[in-house]
Amino acid sequence: MSENRPYVLTIAGLDPTGGAGILADIKTFEQHQVTGFAISTANTIQTENQFHHIQWTDLSFVLRSIETLFENYKIKTVKIGITPSLPYLNRILSTIKLLSPTTKIVWDPVLKSTTAFEFMKITADLDFHKILSKIDLITPNYNEIELLFPGFLSNNLWIKNEVPTTILLKGGHNPTKIGTDCLFLKNEIVELLPSEKKCFEKHGSGCILSAAIAANLALNQDEKEACINAKTYIETYLSSTSTLIGYHYVQ
Repeated sequence: MSENRPYVLTIAGLDPTGGAGILADIKTFEQHQVTGFAISTANTIQTENQFHHIQWTDLSFVLRSIETLFENYKIKTVKIGITPSLPYLNRILSTIKLLSPTTKIVWDPVLKSTTAFEFMKITADLDFHKILSKIDLITPNYNEIELLFPGFLSNNLWIKNEVPTTILLKGGHNPTKIGTDCLFLKNEIVELLPSEKKCFEKHGSGCILSAAIAANLALNQDEKEACINAKTYIETYLSSTSTLIGYHYVQ
């Protein structure tokens, strides 16, 4: 019954095409039968293959929105997408943890759009390790992992416990095994192999994957199960059309 569905919040940008950002996240939440809420960090002018302009939401407005929702609902999981800076992200994380320490947080570190627009630079203005300690799981691709953690793959940073969060390294740009994701859990590395489905590149696929993971975590799946099931969901989405925008529901 709908009144028993867990609450899941997305904090991300508004893409008017619905292929990415909060609109895509809400579609994903509904398909997973969780109750989805959304707070916009930015308005954008874009299509599925062109990016024209972004207008960031004032941080105080975002924080007040978070406070209002958490004061009225027991939100189990939060998915965070684009933010303009690490300090902006850190304030969001700190506010969530203050209001609800048990809420799980998934961060999709969207540093650039698929059309190469740069959203956020990783700088040394904050303790990145401390920021990551507030996040349960992050979903970078192969380009983003080296910007976030220089030398991660070659220097075994994960093995040295220098990264205080679970990482799902997306395999869309995997140089040796295309489509194979790597899940870096606390005590093991799990390879998530692609299915036999014929998949097509999609605008916003990373948004949808991270939203599916957040929904699955809210449904009491553990991190491995949540990621495995989210991979199945995104592959179904990627195979739904040959265009840059897919279908969340195919009858």
